Amino acid sequence: MNDRASINQAPQMRREDRAEAYMRVRAASEALCAPLCIEDYGLQTADFASPPKWHLAHVSWFFETFLLEPYLPGYVIFDPAFRTLFNSYYEQVGQFHPRAERGHLSRPTVEAVYRYRAHVDAAMRDLIAGADEAQWLAIETRLAIGLNHEQQHQELLLTDIKQHFSVNPLRPAYRSDLATPRQGDALPLAWQGFEGGLIDSGFDGEGFCYDNERPQHRVFLNPFALANRPVTNAEYLAFVDAGGYRNPALWLSDGWATVQRLGWGGPRYWERIGGDWHEFTLGGMRTLDLNAPVSHVSHFEADAYATWAGARLPTEAEWEHAAGAVPNEGNFVDADLLHPQTAVGEGLVQLFGDVWEHTASAYLAYPGYRVPEGALGEYNGKFMSGQMVLRGGACATPAGHVRGTYRNFFYPQERWQFQGIRLAQDLT
Repeated sequence: MNDRASINQAPQMRREDRAEAYMRVRAASEALCAPLCIEDYGLQTADFASPPKWHLAHVSWFFETFLLEPYLPGYVIFDPAFRTLFNSYYEQVGQFHPRAERGHLSRPTVEAVYRYRAHVDAAMRDLIAGADEAQWLAIETRLAIGLNHEQQHQELLLTDIKQHFSVNPLRPAYRSDLATPRQGDALPLAWQGFEGGLIDSGFDGEGFCYDNERPQHRVFLNPFALANRPVTNAEYLAFVDAGGYRNPALWLSDGWATVQRLGWGGPRYWERIGGDWHEFTLGGMRTLDLNAPVSHVSHFEADAYATWAGARLPTEAEWEHAAGAVPNEGNFVDADLLHPQTAVGEGLVQLFGDVWEHTASAYLAYPGYRVPEGALGEYNGKFMSGQMVLRGGACATPAGHVRGTYRNFFYPQERWQFQGIRLAQDLT
């Protein structure tokens, strides 16, 4: 049974299958940490990137707080102090340790965090097997949220580790045994047109989705075209060489201020060595693959590049409409590349996997959206201010986790995720 079926679909699944899905997701998180040394678990090199140890504990805190405490009679909390240490941002639950200070926590030890995970896992098995039928629907709903939440943190584990390792002068590899990305010439840039009109946007089906994907609603689209593939490193390098980072006319005001303040001159993780461009990857330093999709660019950079290229970024409704006829397949974490690779195929390729694709859409509520009641309502709704939507998943995203309606969101200056660019054009 694949992850997509076992986690996000089949509301009438047997409890044994739910338990199996739970343990598979939990094991995947620990497998991602297997290449780490003990010294790596507490690293925090930026306010926005958390230590691996914190991720492992926080996802366990989520199950303990939202499932075990309210639904498992007699459950014994592993450590009351963890309620604050590993709460991320849930104000209605209580206080939380500052995000920027998660790397200050040498204790609890890594060994204690793994014991915490084992404690939660044993209790979750008991809950899934023995919960009263009258409560099962609520438990099953929260279980699906918890598993998808842990998958999100699996991606964050990888991107945070990449950030942490990148500041080490040794440029260590997270893994030296990664599969080799596909090589070859990039597909010629082409455009696929869409007539537009009234379309349905948002989730309206069976299985799991986040609350921010609902309700489905009608959107009017003018005729538009999407590029057949993401922008490549070679194309973005042409922007860099043409002085793109020195020309304020190309940038949004806040974007230009960010370039000046942070001294940007290219994508995150690009580095010139001996006159040639290299890129830091989860497999260590590599020569920049000019034919692969550019990644680790912010919304500001994506918008500036699109302006320079005489195009624009797609809206999220345009992207979703175009993706509706495209199979949800691609270079996800399961491919074991942990890096974008050269596009192949016909039509619209790499809409799913490889790189999250920037859109021109602010992260806002859909018409008719209501924030769910309780602390779980803080998961998405309270962040609908000042952030931008990205679509499609990336090479660090678990397969089956995303769908065509999935809305990721980040602040426009952030670029430590595998974020790339697909261009759009008006056809009017």
